[in-house]
Amino acid sequence: MQTEALIATPRTPAFPSRLPQVGTTIFTVMSALAHAHGAVNLGQGFPDFEGDPRLVDAVGEAMRSGLNQYPPMTGVPALRAAVADKVQALYGHRYDADSEITITAGATQAILTAILCCVHPGDEVIVLEPCYDSYAPNIELAGGTVVRVPLMPGSFRPDLARIAAAITPRTRLLIINTPHNPGASVWTRQEMQQLAEILRPTDVLLLSDEVYEHMVYDGRAHVSAASVAELAARAFIVSSFGKTYHVTGWKVGFVAAPAPLSAEFRKVHQFNVFTVNTPMQHGLAHYMADPAPYLELSGFYQRKRDLFRAGLQATRLRPLQTEGSYFQCVDYSALSDLPEAEFCRFLTTEIGVAAIPLSAFYAGGFEQRVVRFCFAKKDETLQMALQRLARL
Repeated sequence: MQTEALIATPRTPAFPSRLPQVGTTIFTVMSALAHAHGAVNLGQGFPDFEGDPRLVDAVGEAMRSGLNQYPPMTGVPALRAAVADKVQALYGHRYDADSEITITAGATQAILTAILCCVHPGDEVIVLEPCYDSYAPNIELAGGTVVRVPLMPGSFRPDLARIAAAITPRTRLLIINTPHNPGASVWTRQEMQQLAEILRPTDVLLLSDEVYEHMVYDGRAHVSAASVAELAARAFIVSSFGKTYHVTGWKVGFVAAPAPLSAEFRKVHQFNVFTVNTPMQHGLAHYMADPAPYLELSGFYQRKRDLFRAGLQATRLRPLQTEGSYFQCVDYSALSDLPEAEFCRFLTTEIGVAAIPLSAFYAGGFEQRVVRFCFAKKDETLQMALQRLARL
């Protein structure tokens, strides 16, 4: 009896949450709902088709060749060189492959690491809403203060006057995203040059999220921060092999930044993930010798965009302009006054097509009766979704 009294009930200690406001993401929620109801999932942003077999074969060959141990912390030299060559060819800026290019475990890790390396407690970080859902939690983990500046409703263009007004002596970093998720806008060269003028008298750093850099339409050009010298000098530029090559599950991306910024980035990177999947890096380096897959990507996705937009004409959904990315936003105000999250639930459970409410990309849940579809899908997937949406 005495021994039994000494045996305590197992207890898991409680502790204060670092992210008390964060729950399950809307992408997970909507994908689960789509699966439960057999809906066509145009919510979460990933393709339902495979990448190029040549790329898969290149990774397999790297594995069979014994390239399965840790690579250098900063990334496989051949891949860093390929990235530096591509950026110079497309945007006219030469990054040193050894000191200014770092291979990351996807763009999301790159964004977190960039924020952690430069944002200190009390620093302010400007984000442009609606924005990718990792930005604000990353800033909070670093102890920074999120300063939200809205993009122009409907067009999702940057309001440069409001960006300028938001800068204070405490501003450490500004995050921009072009082509934009979820709004599908693409910054013009004039807008990027105006941004350079705004930042010129400041010490504000720039994080330029360019993961959809190869998805721009109707003859537009992606204007990378790398192509504007004043911005390149203060920017962490983030991109994604997963988005470009239809292999989002591989989680491989890169950051290009001036050597002083890269040095700080790498201090965090080495204790965050240390390094990234070796055979995939070698496979990507081999595959990048042919630029056609990324040079032809805009045409590939523009055809899918146009197919989807044409099909939407049979519905009362009004498509907003899609200049880039693989997302299509639609205004549903002509057929419902439901809040966006409820309308997405209705679409999924009653119509059989999953979408994402745009309000999920705003901290305050700003309602515009706009939802986002992803058209990075097989043509037959898009046709099936359009047949169901035609019921609206």
